Amino acid sequence: MQIHYLSEENSVLNHFLAQIRNVNVQNDSMRFRRNIERIGEVMAYEMSKNMHYKAVEIQTPLGIKKTTEIQDQLVLCSILRAGLPLHLGFLNYFDAAENGFVSAYRYHADADDSFEIKVEYQAVPSLENKNLLLLDPMLATGQSMVAVFNKLTATASLKEIHIAVIIAAPEGISYLEKHLPANCHLWVATLDERLNDKNYIIPGIGDAGDLAYGNKL
Repeated sequence: MQIHYLSEENSVLNHFLAQIRNVNVQNDSMRFRRNIERIGEVMAYEMSKNMHYKAVEIQTPLGIKKTTEIQDQLVLCSILRAGLPLHLGFLNYFDAAENGFVSAYRYHADADDSFEIKVEYQAVPSLENKNLLLLDPMLATGQSMVAVFNKLTATASLKEIHIAVIIAAPEGISYLEKHLPANCHLWVATLDERLNDKNYIIPGIGDAGDLAYGNKL
């Protein structure tokens, strides 16, 4: 798996990352969502450098301009519900992309720290011979990402696979490296220290879905 760490060099990305972590800022849910969206825009720009382009000629009011445009067929697919603001950020830049949405969550059958991943709702276009951009703000254990990936690719042959996460734990990255194809691209805005005993990312940000949309039952 090819891994791209985006926060290793200083940029405005680190400014947005600092704000989604800051407890004095993140409790403003509208600002939190907008910062996630802006992070998605920065990540989409960086990812665009790895895409394939074709030469085109554009008619302007005064003549013809030779330039390039993306030739890849893109499908943005986010994991509900936390992935929605990130999805919007990518869609702001890849406005011609098709869109998909999948629900995945940790199911605690025995009300303890053990869990299994349930993938249920799915609304996704055809992925055949297209570039899948799978989006989720947090990569903790990696189990949700792999479960969703397996669900989406069970009957489709993809051209390229790109996974974009904002905050990742080393344990999650290791899990993806073991369970996803070697030609998969993983885009990480920032890498955190570890998981705690409840499999939450440390220092992390808390629950991205709750911060964006309010507490759930």
